[in-house]
Amino acid sequence: MNTISINGMTITGSGNIVVSNGRVIVNGKDVTPEGKEINITVTGNVEKLEVDACSKISITGDAQNVKTQSGDVEISGAVSGNIQTMSGDVDCGNVGGSISTMSGDVKQRR
Repeated sequence: MNTISINGMTITGSGNIVVSNGRVIVNGKDVTPEGKEINITVTGNVEKLEVDACSKISITGDAQNVKTQSGDVEISGAVSGNIQTMSGDVDCGNVGGSISTMSGDVKQRR
């Protein structure tokens, strides 16, 4: 069973995470934290994670697709799809698709 932590608030389960217009939605449920800074940690695998802006995304497992406009992305496992960020560093394992960033460093562990 996966756990998702957003600014210290923990949610158990799996599925989709979307952060848009300052709102955090997990599996269709609004779980927006009180603070302005958003940090997302997923312990386990994630299918899809879309974020417009956050400080850091950490996934301790595998991911299918991760997309963010602003924020660093760290994935300890493999990515079967793509990682896309406009502004942020990417640190991950093997990627089945592609990694794209306009402003940031990419570190891929093999």
